[in-house]
Amino acid sequence: MSDLAIQLHWHRASPALHTGAYSNAHRVQFNSHYDVTVDSAPDWGGDPDNTNPEQALASALSSCHMMTFLALCAKAGWPVASYHDYAEAHLGKNPRGQMSVTRIDLHPVVRFDTGFTVSDADLAEMQHRAHRYCFIANTLADSVEINIL
Repeated sequence: MSDLAIQLHWHRASPALHTGAYSNAHRVQFNSHYDVTVDSAPDWGGDPDNTNPEQALASALSSCHMMTFLALCAKAGWPVASYHDYAEAHLGKNPRGQMSVTRIDLHPVVRFDTGFTVSDADLAEMQHRAHRYCFIANTLADSVEINIL
């Protein structure tokens, strides 16, 4: 069985993180050498020249989780400066014996503006809230195990 992975990189370009005032545009790296600019789908304000999260399963989940996390942080006043994720899709057989993505592991690393701190417990809770509200995670919830490590 194969393990497939992507890396995701986002950095805030605006002076502060405020609802509706930051860009969701970010880079997804495949196979350590192929970079794709990923954004929201055009219907949600993304650049149609960029790939959207629905085009690749692991990057879709990672991207959706990050965008949900950023929105929640913006509402909470948490000044996220950068976000990095290493998402890994695990292939195997599903309960029906068919080849499938059986698990996706997310490994988000979040950095905040200098001087801002948040407890590990609060950060973990925010990650779990992002997972609960992520529409890609909710779409996959019945068929794929998703681990935020």
